Amino acid sequence: MTIVRRIGLLAPLAALSLSGCGLNSVPTAEETVNAKWANVQSEYQRRNDLIGNLVETVKGYAKQEKDVLIAVTQARSRATSTQISAADLSDPAKVRAYNEAQTQVGNSVSRLLGPAIFEAYPDLKSNENFLTLQSQLEGTENSILVSRNDYNEAVRAYNTRIRTFPDAIGAKIFYGAKPKVPFEAASGADKAVKVDFNTAG
Repeated sequence: MTIVRRIGLLAPLAALSLSGCGLNSVPTAEETVNAKWANVQSEYQRRNDLIGNLVETVKGYAKQEKDVLIAVTQARSRATSTQISAADLSDPAKVRAYNEAQTQVGNSVSRLLGPAIFEAYPDLKSNENFLTLQSQLEGTENSILVSRNDYNEAVRAYNTRIRTFPDAIGAKIFYGAKPKVPFEAASGADKAVKVDFNTAG
């Protein structure tokens, strides 16, 4: 058997072996993680955009609620300045800082939509702009939760792939793959903004 023929017979075997070692599946799984993270960031950006409109709408009514409005604006500013890229998803400290900044936004929005502000400014209950923004924010909070869950599932699949045979071979040799950090929300951040119009009783 000639050398050329032997190489020809070994080439498909080598390709098959490499394909079973994560050569294609590891980067595919990583791209899935990155795409899911982009969805999370997109939902947070939508919330930040809505908050700007919400604050301006409430300002017309709640001229005395400066502390609440300032807290919301500051939290939003911190969240937009705390950025994280797909390359940082293996760094627990950076992911944690991003999560904490977003949690502060959620908490401050809850205060802005809470019952106290409606008691002081009952006309807000019938303000069309406010009601539209409130509904969009509530929907966005639910979308954020779904996006976070999708991201965590993609991270779980990726982390499992790079740690299990045979993909672990390619993950280590070809890519130097490191585990991605799942989204671990702070206490209460997994709940959508609760809006109470104080209509009971």
